[in-house]
Amino acid sequence: MYAITLPSFGGPDALTWAEVPDPEPGPGEVLLDVVATAVNRADVMQRLGHYPPPPGAPAYPGLECSGRIAALGPGVTGWHVGDQVCALLGGGGYAERVAVPAAHLLAVPGGLSLVEAAALPEVTCTVWSNVFMLAGLAPGEVFLVHGGSSGIGTMAIQLAARHGARVFCTAGTEAKLARCRELGAEVAVNYREDDFVARVREETDGRGADVILDNMGAAYLGRNIAALAPNGRLMIIGFQGGRTAELDLGALMARRGSVSVTSLRARPTEEKASIVAAVRESVWPGIGSGQVRPVIDRVLPLREAAQAHRVLEASEHVGKIVLEV
Repeated sequence: MYAITLPSFGGPDALTWAEVPDPEPGPGEVLLDVVATAVNRADVMQRLGHYPPPPGAPAYPGLECSGRIAALGPGVTGWHVGDQVCALLGGGGYAERVAVPAAHLLAVPGGLSLVEAAALPEVTCTVWSNVFMLAGLAPGEVFLVHGGSSGIGTMAIQLAARHGARVFCTAGTEAKLARCRELGAEVAVNYREDDFVARVREETDGRGADVILDNMGAAYLGRNIAALAPNGRLMIIGFQGGRTAELDLGALMARRGSVSVTSLRARPTEEKASIVAAVRESVWPGIGSGQVRPVIDRVLPLREAAQAHRVLEASEHVGKIVLEV
């Protein structure tokens, strides 16, 4: 088969289309003929040499895909050759074929194409596991997501609004803010022009946000804590603003707050399976009914993965960038 490989680390042009060995499904796995995959910030970090795949995962980038089941490994039940699915991956989505644990598969929701479904697994699993399973966002609570126009952000806005939360977000242009409002954001803050802490305080009568989903890390740590409500929960899922910062424990204690830093890719197979099962139960009905939809900025051929990375790094997109095989 062919895949996007990384003979060396570096810029987008390090992504190289090359012939590689076909994968074989092991016990409990299925083999997928990949139709599409989607681009994530983690793929960029892997390309730069900062985020290696976990042990046993394919060396190629790609944390999600959609496709058709080509073969079943030993012990797989409940799935059939030819089934149309999307999958959460530890790596290997930028390829024509990939082997994946059957417990990490989701049926393509009704009303969506295979290409559209490729944009779902990583964002739905990330948002649901952090915002709902760990932070326990409740109806009526205030939820703030940074990078509201990103793939994660566009899904988080929709799921939180559907859940009955008050949704706040940040984004960098008026066009992106408008798109976030269309998806369900009540308050959309231009982080280039406004202080999101002040806006959150103003819009909540000084109380703050109950749950914050943050992709910036160090650069926003102090301000995120300042924006927390009593018993607030800060969920950090990215380090676009750096990895190291000073934490004011007194400020956190004054709010009886908590800070969690999580990743999805390297979790054990069983943990990922439980997250996928929760997404199937709690998120998939909303997608099937049309209440929640993947937001796709553009679809490019897989061989143009380098261009997709350039678009992502320039933050020129709203939602997901999909690569079609």
